[in-house]
Amino acid sequence: MGELGKTLHAWRDRVSPAEVGLTQAGVRRAPGLRREELAQLAGLSVDYVIRLEQGRSSTPSVQVLTALARALRLTDAERNHLFLLAGQLEPSTGHISAYIPAGVQRLVDQLEGAPVSVSDASWNMISHNAMWSALMGDPSGLRGRDRNVIWRHFSPDAPTDVRRIEQTPEQAEHFRAAMVTDLRSASARYPNDADLKALIKDLRRTSETFAKLWDERPMAFHGSERKVIHHPEVGELTLDCDVLTAPGNDLRLVVYTAAPGSDSAEKLRLLSVIGLQPLSTR
Repeated sequence: MGELGKTLHAWRDRVSPAEVGLTQAGVRRAPGLRREELAQLAGLSVDYVIRLEQGRSSTPSVQVLTALARALRLTDAERNHLFLLAGQLEPSTGHISAYIPAGVQRLVDQLEGAPVSVSDASWNMISHNAMWSALMGDPSGLRGRDRNVIWRHFSPDAPTDVRRIEQTPEQAEHFRAAMVTDLRSASARYPNDADLKALIKDLRRTSETFAKLWDERPMAFHGSERKVIHHPEVGELTLDCDVLTAPGNDLRLVVYTAAPGSDSAEKLRLLSVIGLQPLSTR
């Protein structure tokens, strides 16, 4: 086992399942995460995690390292050390990072009653909690552009989660303008990010609406909005949607909440119980 494998093993041992929102079922030989649990949290195969720890795969990609750092709740210094051990350059300030600081991830994990998602500066969704999946559908299987919120909203064929959201014409117009504003700000802060450039190019090519807004250069910003969500099992929910920016980085947290004592609050509580299961099977 090389230094990279030893370090990953040590960091895995110090993270308790409860800390990352996992149930501690059965007898555990070690207090930390099992390999399969780390693989689940990082979106990797168990075999790949084993090969990394055993030193049989010593050159993981930047994407893999970022996912491991997020799953292991590493600090910035620890994340940089992980990159060093893997022979990769430390994350550049000129490129968008998908890294979520441990404190932000804990916030997502502990907001059990509110649907929460986290996106990077280009609106690629990089984390979400179980309540988000229950409300909007599970995004875990999405890959590539399908994980980008802006791409999905400007898509000619709106995905299922987008169709669940009811917006007034004014809300839709403001949302599109705010997203274009976000991408323009991101392109100014990360001029060397190739993925961001490709996203903007492809959006302009495939969406006349986006291309028109991009050329018009609107200035709009996200605020607190009341939205109606049409859920296939519990029906209509009226929720407040807030877009928060994590201090010190460009992460966007989207949080849905319901007014206390409302019908929608009761439906959210029901969703926390049924999760992704249809009511007809219970």
